[in-house]
Amino acid sequence: MTVSVVSGGTRGIGRALSLRLAALGHEVIALYRGDGESAEQTEKAGEGRITALRCDLTRPEEIHTVCARITADYGAPAVLVNNAGVNRDGPFLSMTAEDWDTVLATNLSGPFHLSRALAPAMVEAGGACIVNIASTTAIRPRSNGANYCAGKAGLIQLTKCLALELAPHVRVNALLPGFTDTEEVTERYGLDDPERLATVLGTIPARRLGTTNDMADALEYLVTTRSGYLTGQQLVVDGGHFMG
Repeated sequence: MTVSVVSGGTRGIGRALSLRLAALGHEVIALYRGDGESAEQTEKAGEGRITALRCDLTRPEEIHTVCARITADYGAPAVLVNNAGVNRDGPFLSMTAEDWDTVLATNLSGPFHLSRALAPAMVEAGGACIVNIASTTAIRPRSNGANYCAGKAGLIQLTKCLALELAPHVRVNALLPGFTDTEEVTERYGLDDPERLATVLGTIPARRLGTTNDMADALEYLVTTRSGYLTGQQLVVDGGHFMG
């Protein structure tokens, strides 16, 4: 049995990643924080291969409890996807300490604690991989997102450090989505406004938003033997929006 853990695995991109891993034959543990309805729907869509577990990534003790349960019930995961994230956008000069701390706790400290809790079993088992879902804003800053951009940039450096320290037993890479057609992205950037959407599409060479299936395709590459010689790298999937 191949076990995968996906944080934030019941909504948006995370849901697509959970479903893709299930389609590949994995037993998927999809972690979620709030929306029980989405969790139930994801379990149903997974046709018996997805189990949703509630876990607040801002609470290290909760992470360790859940991870202990996972390893006891399922053994060492072959795949860990650190996908969960939040954004609380706003101007830097008026950004509150709470907005800073909450975003960093979820987007950077959460992956640290989750990886730290599961990595010992993954190293011992060998042949595992971790994929951190960062963002193109980790390498291309934007206004009103100092907390989000800083957290995702830190996640890229965490990816590289883990790739060094967990080698050769665990490969660690980062997937950087660009503009992706999800409810959260539409709301954050106002893409339900046709003029705003047209402006954004004009900056993307592919002239379309990414889909959650685009991101699942990239994840499939990163967790299979086709990327067996790839670690410590960042895969940008954004239609050519950022060419660094």
